[in-house]
Formats: sequence, C-alpha cells, structure tokens
Amino acid sequence: MLSRAVTTSARRCRALASSRAPTRAFVSAKLPDLDYDFSALEPVICAEIMEIHHQKHHNTYVTNFNIAQEKYAEAEAKGDYAGMIAMQPAIKFNGGGHVNHALFWKCLTPPKDYALPEGELLKMIERDFGSLNAMQDKFTAATVAVQGSGWGWLGYDKANKKLAVTTTANQDVCLSTGLTPILGVDTWEHAYYLQYKNLRPDYVKNLWKIINWKNVGENLKSAM
Repeated sequence: MLSRAVTTSARRCRALASSRAPTRAFVSAKLPDLDYDFSALEPVICAEIMEIHHQKHHNTYVTNFNIAQEKYAEAEAKGDYAGMIAMQPAIKFNGGGHVNHALFWKCLTPPKDYALPEGELLKMIERDFGSLNAMQDKFTAATVAVQGSGWGWLGYDKANKKLAVTTTANQDVCLSTGLTPILGVDTWEHAYYLQYKNLRPDYVKNLWKIINWKNVGENLKSAM
C-alpha cells in the first residue's frame, strides 16, 4: 500500500511540475521603418534596390527569425535540447540578417544631408588610421574582398579602446569578431547588383557619399 501511495504521489508531483513548466516568452522582431524614402539615396542606390532590399530581403529575415525564436521557445519549454540546438543556425542567420540591416539603414543618409565626421569620431579615425581617407581605403579594400556574401565593418575594440576594420561572412554579426559595430556595409549581391552588376568596388566606393557620420558617431558613443 505504501509503495502504491508513493507512486501515486510521485505521478501527481510530475503532473503538477509539467503543468507549471515555464514557457519562455520572446520579443518578436519587427521590420524597422526607414528614415528616408526609397528614392532618397539616389543616385548612389536606386529606389528599386532599396524597396526590394528593405521590403523583401530584410522583411524575410525578420519573419524567419521570429519563426525560429518561437520554435526554440517551444523546444525549450519541452526540455527538447536537440530541438533547441537544431534551431540555432536559423536564429543566427536570420537574427543576424535583421540586426545587421537595422544598423545598415541608419548608417545611410540622403546625399543632400551628407556631412563629414567630426568630434570624437574624427579624432579616433585620424588617430587609429592616420586620416579619414586612409580609413576609407582600408575599409573599402577589406569589404570588396569579402568572398561571396557578407559585411564590412568599422568597429570599436573595447579592450584596446581603438577603432578597427573587419569583415564577416553571410549574416554573421560584427560582435562575433570581438568588435562593437559602429558602421556596417552590406556586400550581398541583392544590395547592389540591379544597379552595379558585378562591380562591387564601385558600389562600396560610392557609399562613402551617403554615410551618415552623425549616426556612426552616436554608435561610437554607445559602444564606448
């Protein structure tokens, strides 16, 4: 009788624990609005590219990121560790696509609003690279040389308190390199091919005409 009572009690405890199994809530990602019209970056980036890039590509990353997060949360609630691990590549890829693009849009500004970097940002660029032109040359060379699809970055090295140029493949985030991103450039073909065809160097060089240095400076302050 005692054994049967203990067994029954154990079952009740397991059932109670199961009914109280926590389900981790996640914050759904949302496609951010642009601070400018699709045509505002012309002639550097045409309206057709901007609309497709933002409404199709970025939106797809957001949608798939949310799906992956939901499936991960469901697996976590069930204690399905294999399922949790299986969702990590999708979270990394689509989450990176969302985070990277959200920063990229902010780093761009219409040509009429372009202004050179100033203040602490300019001082650090000149200290760490010698000049703005030297930094741009180094950034352009590294970004153009990305094999396949990826990103070029100007990041802040918190350990050494310096700026540095780096790249990542696919949708890997800049933080994976140990740097906090303050400027990012998309080198996936969907970012430029309709306008520049296979001339990635022209695309990257022309982007310097529409970099939002005010935003990059704000990113630096946050990183520091």
